[in-house]
Amino acid sequence: MSDSATWKPHTEHGKLDTDDRKDLPDSAYAFPKERKEPLTDAQHVKNALARFDQVEGVSDADRDQAFANIKKAAKHYGIDVQENSWRELGKKPHTSNSSHSHTHGHKS
Repeated sequence: MSDSATWKPHTEHGKLDTDDRKDLPDSAYAFPKERKEPLTDAQHVKNALARFDQVEGVSDADRDQAFANIKKAAKHYGIDVQENSWRELGKKPHTSNSSHSHTHGHKS
């Protein structure tokens, strides 16, 4: 896979309001052309992974670039991404978080 990542560190912690987002460069986003899914800290990277399939109106090439951006940001923020392609997202948990395993039993 060629590295088509355009992401560059632009660290902002916590919730980003509209003004914060306006000040971010395109390179701070997973989807830079659309300015969707900012990757400004570890939590935003995790959110981008979790919501990746909810981004609409983007091509497969845009998704390839966005995934490369997410992987680059994840490495910067110390997040281990198990998937090698965005096509693998949603098929298994992104982290070893125990909340991903659910029991299907019912209480009597």
